[in-house]
Amino acid sequence: MKDVMKDIMKDLDTPQPATNLGKFQDPKRTAKGDARATVALTDPQTLWFNTGTLCNITCVNCYIDSSPTNDALAYLTVAEVESYLNELDGLKWGLREIAFTGGEPFMNPDMIAMARAALVRGYEVLILTNAMQPMQRPHVKTGLVALNDAFPGKLTLRVSLDHWSEANHDEMRGAGSFQKTLAGMDWARDAGLTLAVAARSLWHETDQDARTGFARIFAENDYKIDAYNPGKTVIFPEMDMSVEVPEITTACWGILNKSPRDVMCASSRMVIKRKGAAPSVVACTLLPYAAEFELGATLREASGEVALNHPHCAKFCVLGGASCSA
Repeated sequence: MKDVMKDIMKDLDTPQPATNLGKFQDPKRTAKGDARATVALTDPQTLWFNTGTLCNITCVNCYIDSSPTNDALAYLTVAEVESYLNELDGLKWGLREIAFTGGEPFMNPDMIAMARAALVRGYEVLILTNAMQPMQRPHVKTGLVALNDAFPGKLTLRVSLDHWSEANHDEMRGAGSFQKTLAGMDWARDAGLTLAVAARSLWHETDQDARTGFARIFAENDYKIDAYNPGKTVIFPEMDMSVEVPEITTACWGILNKSPRDVMCASSRMVIKRKGAAPSVVACTLLPYAAEFELGATLREASGEVALNHPHCAKFCVLGGASCSA
């Protein structure tokens, strides 16, 4: 145990070439030959649907490379979403939430219908959005108001607001994007919709400093968002693939005082549709392109354990402690 602890701390504390060379190759063993950690689906809470990778903007370091031209993940249809919701009825998972991500979900013409399909079954619905032009189209606004009226307290929009300062946000998302996003949030506030925010920890400030900045912005704009609640203001660690990260072994749970149940793939799965293919289920929202994390065509097939065989598993989920769900 002491030797394993020494290896973990060395990886964490010692500057290394940013390559991860030789790591994350074998789903069962790390590069050093230790047993790789796995995570079982022990407490299903959220089923994600990636509505497609097309987006109205191109952001710096977008983990899924969404853009106005990237259609690697095609638009899901309401019929496809309903087929998975029907399967859920038979699985008895006790799921709490259906969540939609992209790309920009409101570019998908079936977004409102997909949300309704989940809401009528009693699920809470979370939609990730940049709150810009696609969400601000009149027919989308009408649809959102209708959903909120029909299912009060069940719908949340999580808005991508990378930083509380306009300059830093626009650095990531383009000039003028901060004000366009606030315009969308203003409309949602006035329409009585529930809002949350997703940000990024890029600016060498403490978590407390970031949350204080967001609290100020929320107060100035009368947004009913708790800046100090990590489930309402989610601050994601940056996923830089050039950074060296340690592999997670079975011994790490005790060393790091963490449980496999805390990792995102213990509580969620995501449905995607690759361009030209039928929908399938992947382990989590962070790895839609990694073939080894594609678990099957059905939720039942995707119910098995997931090997933590990717840098994101280590940096984002285990060491960063982040989750895409509240």
